[in-house]
Amino acid sequence: MKKVVFISVFAIGDLHLSLGSGKPMDIFGPVWENHTERLRENWNKTVAPDDTVVVPGDISWAMHFEEARADFRFIESLNGKKILLKGNHDYWWQTNAKNRNFLESEGLRTITILFNDAVRAEDFIICGTRGWFVDSAYSPEDDKIVEREAGRYRLSFQAAEKLQKQYGGEILAFLHYPLCYGGVTCEKLAAAVAESGVRRCFYGHLHGVSRARLHSSCKGVRTELVAADFVQFTPVRIFP
Repeated sequence: MKKVVFISVFAIGDLHLSLGSGKPMDIFGPVWENHTERLRENWNKTVAPDDTVVVPGDISWAMHFEEARADFRFIESLNGKKILLKGNHDYWWQTNAKNRNFLESEGLRTITILFNDAVRAEDFIICGTRGWFVDSAYSPEDDKIVEREAGRYRLSFQAAEKLQKQYGGEILAFLHYPLCYGGVTCEKLAAAVAESGVRRCFYGHLHGVSRARLHSSCKGVRTELVAADFVQFTPVRIFP
């Protein structure tokens, strides 16, 4: 009898790797002690070689590709295919062409960078952007950033729609920042996500949070925090 292989999609954000830049994470508390080793162990126990993991930002502390090389090789060594989005600490991030040239030149074949486009992952279509969130009143400069990120989200969602028409599947939204947290909502970006019709949005960025301040939905979209420390450095399976 032929063995049936079930392929899954997972999510985990905020890896905060620093193998080439020497920034220790344990300065942020004991939860981060030996986090790279724990991440490797939990990831490879949970994720199979044919699975996909979406990482919504804060991947590496590196300032440029040279510093990021060891972090990307670490990610490449982990099980599964990986889809990476930008976080607020990903200073190594360059243009789409430069990012992809870096992956190609380093022979990083299991990693895809999502940047104003969309990626098919099994029964899902993955779209998203970095986003923006301020846990206070938004300034005019914040509003400009939100407008830009909302535009990038719409570009990504349009690409996702094209893939959906071709292959079917649910479109999932990924952001680095939350849409809602506590009593604050990033109104324009939350509206863009809600208006696109996606049902689920996954995000990172928040650390040491109060669960009472987390939102299970924002403008009718289900939201879920998948920051690495919040999920015990174990990728979270996304169910249909």
